[in-house]
Amino acid sequence: MAKNEVKVLVACGSGVATSTIAQEEVKRIAQEAGVPVRIMKGTIAEVPAKQADVDLVLTTANYRKPLDKPHMSVFGLVSGVGKAKVSAQLAELLKKILAE
Repeated sequence: MAKNEVKVLVACGSGVATSTIAQEEVKRIAQEAGVPVRIMKGTIAEVPAKQADVDLVLTTANYRKPLDKPHMSVFGLVSGVGKAKVSAQLAELLKKILAE
């Protein structure tokens, strides 16, 4: 059964700065991909607890611990390095999760 939206956690070190920038980019990418999203923000430290409430975890910092949910680094959306590639990968991932 397909979902009607994808719940996304955007996490950065502080839960404020880079996750806010990334959140706006994620909204734009999701809109362009035609995928409704609900975005929550948090800190890297909150990821293990908050992943239970979301379909996808996006981080702006390196995150190496195993997760139960799909995870992707979106640092490129903040830094601009490889932004097009990160945007395309994220759009595909969002579409895949929505269809599950």
